[in-house]
Amino acid sequence: MALAPVLSTHKPSLNPNTTTLSALNPNNLSFLSNSPPSLASLLHHRRHKRRTASLKCSASSFSEKHHNINHPISDDVVELPLFPLPLVLFPGAILPLQIFEFRYRIMMHTLLHTDLRFGVIYSDAVSGTAEVGCVGEIVKHERLVDDRFFLICKGQERFRVTNVVRTKPYFVAEVSWLEDRPSGEEDLEALATEVETCMKDVIRLSNRLNEKPEKEAQDLRRNLFPTPFSFFVGNTFEGAPGEQQALLELEDTATRFKREKETLRNTLNYLSAASAVKDVFPSS
Repeated sequence: MALAPVLSTHKPSLNPNTTTLSALNPNNLSFLSNSPPSLASLLHHRRHKRRTASLKCSASSFSEKHHNINHPISDDVVELPLFPLPLVLFPGAILPLQIFEFRYRIMMHTLLHTDLRFGVIYSDAVSGTAEVGCVGEIVKHERLVDDRFFLICKGQERFRVTNVVRTKPYFVAEVSWLEDRPSGEEDLEALATEVETCMKDVIRLSNRLNEKPEKEAQDLRRNLFPTPFSFFVGNTFEGAPGEQQALLELEDTATRFKREKETLRNTLNYLSAASAVKDVFPSS
């Protein structure tokens, strides 16, 4: 992969002091019954009556429907340079990156003199490259002696790729902005409270299993409104990028909360069972 996250995993980071859900790691997520849908089911079908080409990133590629077509850009569509990465960036989250491949160093030189914003989009060898990503804004950077860059980025707006403009020297696509729809009669505050309670229970049981002090979890929400809080929760699902991508693509806050609550309850069931086994077999 051309550019690598500085950290080996994507850490929850809306607030650097926020307690992480250490139970939600790659070793503990295999029991999730709410598995993410396939890439094909997440992508909205668009028809283009012309020859198309793919945009490749390592072993993955954008769908044919993203290839560039010649039409004027509307007011709600912009061009954005893209970083395909094996992780999911959420609005409000912090992402450290190290840039070392030549083409991305070229992009960095351009960004540092213009907009400081680029698109982070999830990509892996199995499912390919997603259609929905999140804008990363460079909030801090350091240029190293060998022309590598160290970045601290913050997630901003979500976007949907509509067309690939070019692939060289780096990827540029037309994107449209993505926002959650109104949740109608749903009580978002009540859902946020339920999800926060589940998170606290997960933290408590996780601490017990890891023989850490079972102190009461502090305010996890930190005065966030429901939609930003739903993104914060999804960001804590470390080690499950497919599930995170599914949450990022949802366009309804209530639906996102309900899916997160189900995942957290599955996690609680798993931790409760593990805790019971540990009580019976303390040395195991």
